Amino acid sequence: MEYNVYLLATDPNNPCRDIIHSRDTNLKIRVHCTDNDRFEPNNNEIQLFGYARGKLYAFETIDISAEDALDVVGAIQWYAEYIEFPEMEILPEDPRPGHSVAM
Repeated sequence: MEYNVYLLATDPNNPCRDIIHSRDTNLKIRVHCTDNDRFEPNNNEIQLFGYARGKLYAFETIDISAEDALDVVGAIQWYAEYIEFPEMEILPEDPRPGHSVAM
């Protein structure tokens, strides 16, 4: 079984601005801490959410391509392990009041 390898680019001025990169594909995911940053989702990207230690994280793809879409959850699971919170539940919608998307 093949596993993707992920790398992390961090912003030394803002610890809540990580970017997850896949080493083997073009997948990139920007990490937002919604408690500290204003998060406005891009309708052309995939957004997923997760809580870790009482903090809500928003994960948004960067220039997502169809072939990379299946790896998004795996990348977020890797990030949860990285921040030492592997039990992070990945949520498909923004759980903050007034932020859910009506379809």
